[in-house]
Amino acid sequence: MQKILIVFGTRPEAIKMAPLIKEFEKHQEAFDTKVCVTAQHREMLDQVLNFFEIVPDFDLNLMKPNQNLYQLTADVIVGLKEILEKFKPDYVFVHGDTTTSMAASIASFYFGAKVCHVEAGLRTFDKLSPFPEEINRQITGRITDVHFAPTATSQQNLIMEGISPENIHVVGNTVIDALILAQKKLSNFEDSQIRQLKNIVNEDKKIILVTGHRRENFGDGFLNICKALREIAIREDIQIIYPVHLNPQVQKPVYEILGGIANVSLIDPLGYPAFVWLMIKSYIILTDSGGIQEEAPSLGKPVLVMRNTTERPEAVEQGTVKLVGTDPDKITTHVLQLLNDVDAYETMSLKHNPYGNGDTCASILSILT
Repeated sequence: MQKILIVFGTRPEAIKMAPLIKEFEKHQEAFDTKVCVTAQHREMLDQVLNFFEIVPDFDLNLMKPNQNLYQLTADVIVGLKEILEKFKPDYVFVHGDTTTSMAASIASFYFGAKVCHVEAGLRTFDKLSPFPEEINRQITGRITDVHFAPTATSQQNLIMEGISPENIHVVGNTVIDALILAQKKLSNFEDSQIRQLKNIVNEDKKIILVTGHRRENFGDGFLNICKALREIAIREDIQIIYPVHLNPQVQKPVYEILGGIANVSLIDPLGYPAFVWLMIKSYIILTDSGGIQEEAPSLGKPVLVMRNTTERPEAVEQGTVKLVGTDPDKITTHVLQLLNDVDAYETMSLKHNPYGNGDTCASILSILT
């Protein structure tokens, strides 16, 4: 029996690892699987764990006020030492581009366990964009033994970096598995946030869902984004719904520029179930998030990405996503085009999702057996 340790610490990781944990649970005869959370993000992480009914075996509970990258990296490495020595895993699974994943891969390498990287090979090739995620990905990639790449583009990135092709497996993205699982659960699920959204959403209007939190957009970036949204909000046939990140560098410009506008609803951050519900209701999504670029196309929602670079070029190439940066004129132009031109809208919304069809987790397990 192979011993598997799955390590993650943030809400996006939890979403994308949840269906993999569920898949491992189906095969207890072949795998002894344990889950370790670092709680790099505490409250948002717990919401996802509760929704997917996952109880961690180990919880480092590392989140602290004013947490910095130096301390977090050190705490993950030191905190995992005892768990690795106690459980003695054969494989440690990490995900994506977080500081948890980077530090956990280092700790696992020190211990001698093989590292499996889910969502491997994403690159912008700009170490400062996104910061620190791009370097987290690259460090994790150098340590990883088994790379689970979502697409052929990601696979090629790894090969260019000298990774042996036999150690890379193109499997799609687990976020699609998570989305399918979440949609099934939502048919019999309602929480206070979904009830609140039902009172906010105007079904007679086209919903523009906005998310933003990237460090690279702090300052002028968020000011420009908000100016574009203010211009778009002049239209009476739309409703902008913006779950505003709690970071003061996001909250300040958003509330100063968009507060009090009739068809702009600024709301608290949403848990995963409520966010999926809102994505389903939306017409267009504006975001600087990575995961939404993968999820939204499976729901037929065009995505405008408010960044200058993306580590998910497949979506841009496929046409499900457009990079619009933070230039207010460019954001406004692309939103209005999707609102006014049915053909342009359908060209994006009907495209095939390049990140898979929901069988990624099963593929990963078949590779290990």
